Amino acid sequence: MSEAENERVIRFHFDYISPYAYLAWTQIHALADRHRARVEPVPVLFAALLDRHGQKGPAEIAAKRAYLIKDVSRTARRLGVVVAPPPAHPFNPLLGLRLSSLPMPAATRRALVDALYGATWGGGDGITDRAKVAAIASRVGLGTDALALADQPEAKDRLRQQTEDAIAAGTFGVPTMIVDGELFWGVDSLPSLDRFLAGERDVDPELLARWASLPASARRPGADR
Repeated sequence: MSEAENERVIRFHFDYISPYAYLAWTQIHALADRHRARVEPVPVLFAALLDRHGQKGPAEIAAKRAYLIKDVSRTARRLGVVVAPPPAHPFNPLLGLRLSSLPMPAATRRALVDALYGATWGGGDGITDRAKVAAIASRVGLGTDALALADQPEAKDRLRQQTEDAIAAGTFGVPTMIVDGELFWGVDSLPSLDRFLAGERDVDPELLARWASLPASARRPGADR
């Protein structure tokens, strides 16, 4: 078996709408390199994850939105990452997600995600204007037909399937990193992912089994709505 076949893969589920996914993206490659792992970017639609799990997004809850702005700023400062808000938030990320899902070399995909995140959270002009997204696509080496391909049913189906596959794997938010069947959610889970790749196991299987089997003795009214 070749070295490439032995390489561990970190599936990085993201949506450009999430500043936390942006922050995690700026860190995940160095983390992967330390463990000789490979990052596989997987665009998913965060709104579909929310709908499937009956959740609201942080930006849809006033108190969470206010906290998120401060927390993202604090986290970015701690990581030494430049962060600036996009022109609007929430915004429609579909064009960027579909474009990022097109078949392309791994190096091109990474450059594209870098550029689209730069346009979104790095002080750029956003990714909802087609002409600006087309310019980004051209800059990273995609053909002039890239945006037209992103509009095709195949691209829409691919993003939809990636989202469904992510949900089936247990994903409920972004960023979510999955490696060796283990799920890590959020930029604050990166230290745990780092330890996991190093061979450490932070979860006691017996305690986990006990926790999973606990009965519910109370239920919040309206929780099923």
